[in-house]
Amino acid sequence: MAYTILAIFFIALSLTIVLGAGRLLFKGRWFMGWLRGMTGLCFVVLSVVLALSAFDFFSYKQLIKEQTIASISFTKLDDQRFAVSLVDSSGNEQNFELAGDLWQLDARILKWNKTLAGLGLTPGYRLDRISGRYLALEEDRNAARTVHSLNTSKSVLDVWQWLRSSRQLLPLVDASYGSATYLPMSDGALYSVSLSGSGLLARPLNERATTAVTAWQ
Repeated sequence: MAYTILAIFFIALSLTIVLGAGRLLFKGRWFMGWLRGMTGLCFVVLSVVLALSAFDFFSYKQLIKEQTIASISFTKLDDQRFAVSLVDSSGNEQNFELAGDLWQLDARILKWNKTLAGLGLTPGYRLDRISGRYLALEEDRNAARTVHSLNTSKSVLDVWQWLRSSRQLLPLVDASYGSATYLPMSDGALYSVSLSGSGLLARPLNERATTAVTAWQ
């Protein structure tokens, strides 16, 4: 009996507290002030997200039909080690060292749906990374692999990664990954990498690159 009375007392006390809290929340200007403050804060957060997204979008380039996005040349430094010079479509040069026998270039691609594409939004791309690998499977598993980032964005927000993970919620844009086929590294070889709606395509540009590709195939 005592515990029943105690339970009823706590229920009555809890109801009293809830009613009192409700009056504080919904009476007078306090609630409207809080609501305006929270709404304003949400708009501030949204504006920051949009600003960071815009900053990240600046690192993407517009794709107009098929176009050359990079040229890559190789100089042999040692056995299975090469100095690499990459020049992008804007003429910016980056230099790396790659280990292995083959190289591959990867890019991030943004494709808009038909409605937005009809309004003039063409696909965009950003060079993502260049990597090397070995021909021998055992060596490729155990030897040191080299991968270099080509990301030029200074934004802390990765729009492409966010779109890729939210593709079911945002069907207006498709964030995909494009990779050029692995091709052989050779002293003095020069390649071009082009991008079209179907993906990346690497081609030899000089005799040494052509000879290397023919011998490898």
